[in-house]
Amino acid sequence: MGSSATQGCLDGKTVLVTGGTGSFGQQFVDVVLRTRHPEAIRIYSRDELKQQQMQRRFPDKRVRFLIGDVRDKERLNRAMRGVEIVIHAAALKQVPACEYNPFEAVKTNVLGAANVIDAAIDCGVERVLAISTDKAVSPVNLYGATKLCAEKLFVQGNFYSGEGRTRLSCARYGNVVGSRGSVIPLFLEQRSNGSLLVTDRRMTRFWITVEQGVEFVLHCLDSLRGGEIFVPKIPSIRLMDLARAIAPECPITFTGIRPGEKLHELLVSPDEAWHTREFPEMFVILPVADPEYDATLWEAGTPMPEGFVYSSEANPVRLSVEQLREMVSQLVQDDSLMSAVEG
Repeated sequence: MGSSATQGCLDGKTVLVTGGTGSFGQQFVDVVLRTRHPEAIRIYSRDELKQQQMQRRFPDKRVRFLIGDVRDKERLNRAMRGVEIVIHAAALKQVPACEYNPFEAVKTNVLGAANVIDAAIDCGVERVLAISTDKAVSPVNLYGATKLCAEKLFVQGNFYSGEGRTRLSCARYGNVVGSRGSVIPLFLEQRSNGSLLVTDRRMTRFWITVEQGVEFVLHCLDSLRGGEIFVPKIPSIRLMDLARAIAPECPITFTGIRPGEKLHELLVSPDEAWHTREFPEMFVILPVADPEYDATLWEAGTPMPEGFVYSSEANPVRLSVEQLREMVSQLVQDDSLMSAVEG
């Protein structure tokens, strides 16, 4: 995930980010404006207030703001004219909200993904990268199921592009540290009330910072050939270790696993192992339905053994309580995290 491989992938390009006012989009724009030389970055999202706030943060003329919904294919077609790179980050992401509003989750996460693919192909976009999640692997909730479906659409969407220049892939990673709705803001809020609620003491999760997520996406943009799912090698945490790091003095109440929740998450399933290649900083899951896909592009990677699984429970890289405490301390100084805590 080093920067050298991505040094020129955005230079002179027009980029569109769906859901671009979120945690990822904010960090992406910050990094790209400082380290790359894009022609323009188009932020495509629904919330005019968040766009106004983001515009004040990034007054650079290269950053443009477009109100629109991924459900609106006609608007997407217009927004993508002249665009060479698309990052699809828009989604309904809160598990309980998706369970309670299933039709809305499907409209945004599945039909919206199809609209992005269609518009990108119709407009001749060069590269499209969808942001996915570990919840898409062997899903047990509707959010994960919709993201699994979105992954399938982006991988197989390369067939629809045919001889066209549009190539589509996915970046799949775990929980983003400090993002809106994540567990750190929740624990910080509970700490102020004097006690913490933990679902199960055995629970583990993959852990990635938004900065690492942006760096990984930039690397994937440079590497994709169409149809790959890229998985970074990232650490895991025990939820109990995070609770001790944030509020060691607070009593903990165990509430039990919520509907649609797992004890541990997967980033590579055993069913994907046979077409996965391992590299020093990532796994690449190769497409299997395309007989013309050139797998020799990844022959430098190590084929994974049958039954291999990349899980948060068995992950050899784990953050300690001390590492988590330092990370949380740094995040608390970040205004974006405090905004998340305050709602």
